[in-house]
Amino acid sequence: MKKYNVTVNGNSYEVEIEEVDENAVTTTVETQVKKAPAPKAAPKAAPKKVATKAGEKVESPMPGKILSINVSEGQSVKAGEVLFILEAMKMENEIKSPKDAKVLQVPVQKGATVDTGDVLAVIE
Repeated sequence: MKKYNVTVNGNSYEVEIEEVDENAVTTTVETQVKKAPAPKAAPKAAPKKVATKAGEKVESPMPGKILSINVSEGQSVKAGEVLFILEAMKMENEIKSPKDAKVLQVPVQKGATVDTGDVLAVIE
């Protein structure tokens, strides 16, 4: 018998495999579930009710994860410029500026999970 540790979807299994000769018909496999280590905590989602500065809010059009933030507070942006990359359903979506503006606030962080309507930025 040989023992192996196998991890599947974050669950660790100890597997024993019996070696048999080539003429044998069956093989016995026994498994025992081991407690997997706790997964690392995901970045916290943006708060649902974020106190934002006065200005036009750029909101998330769908639930997803912020992959990148391409702007910072105080930066001037042009209409159509990509402000964020949002991953939703395994697709990368560009969140663009609706107009020429100055970024007043960016209340989200890279890696945060957001819902539809969450404020990603405030522009003037």
